[in-house]
Amino acid sequence: MDRKNILSGKENKPLVIPATPDLKRLGYGTGVGVFHVDRSPKNGLMSSPWALKKLIRGKNSTVMGQRLRTEADILRKLNHPNIVGFRAFLRTTDGLECLAMEKCHTSLYDLIENRECDSFAPNEIQKVALNVGMALDYIHNEIHLLHGDIKSANILIKGNFDVIKLCDFGVSLPLNADGCLDRETAGKHATYIGTQLWSAPEVSYEKTNALIITDKADVFSFGLTLWEMMSLTSPHMVDLMNETDESFDEIAYEEKLDALIGRYIL
Repeated sequence: MDRKNILSGKENKPLVIPATPDLKRLGYGTGVGVFHVDRSPKNGLMSSPWALKKLIRGKNSTVMGQRLRTEADILRKLNHPNIVGFRAFLRTTDGLECLAMEKCHTSLYDLIENRECDSFAPNEIQKVALNVGMALDYIHNEIHLLHGDIKSANILIKGNFDVIKLCDFGVSLPLNADGCLDRETAGKHATYIGTQLWSAPEVSYEKTNALIITDKADVFSFGLTLWEMMSLTSPHMVDLMNETDESFDEIAYEEKLDALIGRYIL
């Protein structure tokens, strides 16, 4: 039995997924695209659609491929109502690896971006806090896993906040029993990746070994995500970007962001 059938939990012939031009795009991330896949009915019953995370060919495809395989290995072991469900790991007809998952309607990031002026209702913020909080409690204390990239784009929503799920475990890291990054299991070269705007201060100083990374790094990022729901603004953006500036200096941006994060350390 080959890897894709082991991961999908099936010993029979894997499902055939069309090439990218025939798929409806739902979103994208670093090195991957996310697509909608309709499945044919079985035994007269409708089959639920899948969200398909698929590699995009490019110079970083080897790294992204490893992250996708890591995510598939992790996701298939998780079983929690507030974590997106694993469905299969397979190849499309154009030969690219892809991860099939439970499909949700939208992401929290998209809801924030499409919000015009009013912040979310308190009960909506409370639902996100409780549901994602339960998912984090599960992965931190039962699975001993640091998500490593908590942000609004990695929180999926169904309906009117009826179902809330955490997704994207491609850069997750193991934790030890004390909730600290388990470097022995992760390997000496393992590093926190995340997304800088949402990252906890200590992860910026990881290479200097100045601070220990723990499960609190996820909690810090989650706090910023809830703040997003109230402010309708990505964290640190007001401090970083001059609204009258039409140019963008990436080096200056990174330097200023490091300085802002450093405030929390001193």
